[in-house]
Amino acid sequence: MDITSYKPIGKLNNKHLLTLKDYTKEEIYEILLLAEKVKKEYKNGIKNNALAGKTLAMIFSKNSTRTRLSFEMGMLQLGGYPMFLNANDMQLGRNEPISDTAKIISRMGIDGIMIRTYDQNDLELLAEHGSIPVINGLTDLYHPCQILADLLTVYERFGRLKGLKLTYIGDGNNMAHSYMIACAKLGMDVNIVCPSEYSPLSSIVEYSKSQGSVTVTENLDKGVTGADVLCTDVFFSMGQAKDPKKEALLMPYQINDAVMKKTGKPETIFLHCLPAHRGEEVTASVIDGPQSFVFDEAENRLHAQKAVLLLLLAT
Repeated sequence: MDITSYKPIGKLNNKHLLTLKDYTKEEIYEILLLAEKVKKEYKNGIKNNALAGKTLAMIFSKNSTRTRLSFEMGMLQLGGYPMFLNANDMQLGRNEPISDTAKIISRMGIDGIMIRTYDQNDLELLAEHGSIPVINGLTDLYHPCQILADLLTVYERFGRLKGLKLTYIGDGNNMAHSYMIACAKLGMDVNIVCPSEYSPLSSIVEYSKSQGSVTVTENLDKGVTGADVLCTDVFFSMGQAKDPKKEALLMPYQINDAVMKKTGKPETIFLHCLPAHRGEEVTASVIDGPQSFVFDEAENRLHAQKAVLLLLLAT
């Protein structure tokens, strides 16, 4: 079954969004189709106040542009209240156990937590010890909200997901992990192209292979040929120091005009979660060119996350 034949039921079985490993194919479809719906409503000026009276605590251990803007505006557009919390101003994991913080937030009339942090375990502890939904805004292991926005962008462009080939090129980081998990579940052909020194975690590769078609390779030509979607991310994630050795290994995997042509498909689109470093992981001619959908993708963070918020907080 592809997304085109799925009939939404208006709910998710899982009350948290910690990783897309915990979501079925149908639950991912549920989010994407609701995102499509709320985006159309937004574009047509239709108001949706389904989260009136609801409060989302937004905890940031990492700096953010798109995550903060999209969650904050998403809550406001749905009639709710976004509460920004800088982790540096809290006792989170320092003078107070995360388990205690989770219990306290749950008793303050707050309806959900979104956290953007380093350690996936912090997220898991909040979900385990709190009584309200927890949403992963980004960790070093996973970036599920970005992948939902990317899939919405791909669906808008191609009108389907199943059978498409998506190739991620570069560092085998949280984006690579989340692409493998979600796209394999949805019947897409997922290719991760990277030097072996920076391959994604083997445990996540094996899990993803159990869900569908996943290939991890150093061979750029093999991974790119026939791709409908090419994706990349920065060589050095937030908090990582620039390493000349790593940069030298990754530079041959830069997405440039020649790489785009290797797909053999002029309709191939380029995605990047942003921020981008032009001249490193991608050239300006690609990211600013006609095959780039990075700003559609960035906007879709708003709509995909509104769908998540509605499904987790409105009920």
